[in-house]
Amino acid sequence: RRARGFTLIEMMVAVAIFAVLAVLAYAGLDAVLRQRAELDQHYQNLHALQRAYEVMQRDFSQAAPRGVRDELGGPLPALRGDPSGRVVAVTRAGYPNPAGVRRSQLLRVRYVLRDQQLLRLQFAVLDRAPVGLPRPDVLLHGVRSLRLRYLDTSGNWQRSWPPAGATATTLPRAVAVTVQLDRLSGPLQWLFVLP
Repeated sequence: RRARGFTLIEMMVAVAIFAVLAVLAYAGLDAVLRQRAELDQHYQNLHALQRAYEVMQRDFSQAAPRGVRDELGGPLPALRGDPSGRVVAVTRAGYPNPAGVRRSQLLRVRYVLRDQQLLRLQFAVLDRAPVGLPRPDVLLHGVRSLRLRYLDTSGNWQRSWPPAGATATTLPRAVAVTVQLDRLSGPLQWLFVLP
């Protein structure tokens, strides 16, 4: 009686089948991991967009009709939109003060497009001293363009704010924000209604 075992050819076929299955399994795993990384990136992008929208919504919905003073003591309107359409500053209410520190419940914020980043600058005091530096917060990266427009009381859109003849405390009825991002094919358009 001869001992029966696998022949060399049978072993080579088994190893080849195992190798093909291993390559297929690795390719499938690699595809799943790449898909997961892509989904994570999309999630982070969506989260950044939602955060930017919510922060801007909160600031504009709590806009307060109170002008401020700049670093040199000159008056600035409650909401000031640059004619370039890339900068807006607004005084807003609702500045939390849980510690009960002696300060205003109002806050001055400025949105500006700089180096393809949408920045929110928050000023510690309304009427700034020459040393009052803002605290920057990057809301969005990869911003190709930013355009702001302002709806006046007559229902006309303005490229800057305040329009001629308006007082320093006049607020627009709404602010339209158009943002073009590198990672999106079309622009995002947000409309914020002011009080």
